Amino acid sequence: MKRKIGMWMAAGLCALTLGGCSDNAADDKGAGADRLADIRAHGKIVIAMEGTWAPWTYHDEKGVLTGYDVEVGRKIAEKIGVKAEFVEGKWDGLLAGLDAGRYDLMINGVDVTPERAKVYDFSEPYAYNRMVVIVDGNRTDIASMADLKGKNTANTISSTYAEEAEKHGAKVTGVDDLNQTFELLLSGRIDATLNSEVTFYDYLRAHPDARIKIAAVSDHATEVAIPIRKGEATASLRAVVNETIKGMRESGELAALSKRFFGTDISAPAAKP
Repeated sequence: MKRKIGMWMAAGLCALTLGGCSDNAADDKGAGADRLADIRAHGKIVIAMEGTWAPWTYHDEKGVLTGYDVEVGRKIAEKIGVKAEFVEGKWDGLLAGLDAGRYDLMINGVDVTPERAKVYDFSEPYAYNRMVVIVDGNRTDIASMADLKGKNTANTISSTYAEEAEKHGAKVTGVDDLNQTFELLLSGRIDATLNSEVTFYDYLRAHPDARIKIAAVSDHATEVAIPIRKGEATASLRAVVNETIKGMRESGELAALSKRFFGTDISAPAAKP
């Protein structure tokens, strides 16, 4: 978990992070007593994401931002009746920006954990994720999570994957994005990496000659949801986010998006081909 960044640091961070603060950000005078009302007043909802993690959030061959999370974000904006403004950045900066109120939402395949639930009020789950251990295709000494003890892995620091690797005794190298992770793995500079099962297959579809394989799979699926700042100011925003997710699930739109981007339905606890 990342420590919260206090509002006294917000002004300095705005100048240094991702080109400045959102106009939606709450200030010390009490603006933002109702976040949803502020969003409607500004005519936009500011959504933070990495933009480098296919198929959750990435740029297509034309450079257009797309992905499962992008489409969910657009649907939430549509439900509210405003424009979706996507801001891209590194994982830790996204969490800090959410804490400081610079972003309205962070939609980036965030797993729900007990530690994160203490800091954020999560939306209803909109995806379910199985964690896998990915290794070089010729490797045989890693066949379970327990085999990570003493091994070198790579992930974005503070991610669920990094935490899980450390829990099993691995030394984690911090990276900026998925491409950097696979570069380290394929060059032999790390022993393994942890990520989602669907991310592995998406990478393999894009790089069919990549010499990688799944060495181990977690026993259960984690819930993926949208972290939102705690408090009464965000209550109505959380409600409309949950209404959007529920409506997309009931209409079949969420399952269709999942199959479009992942090739399988991860919108339900048990993935369906």
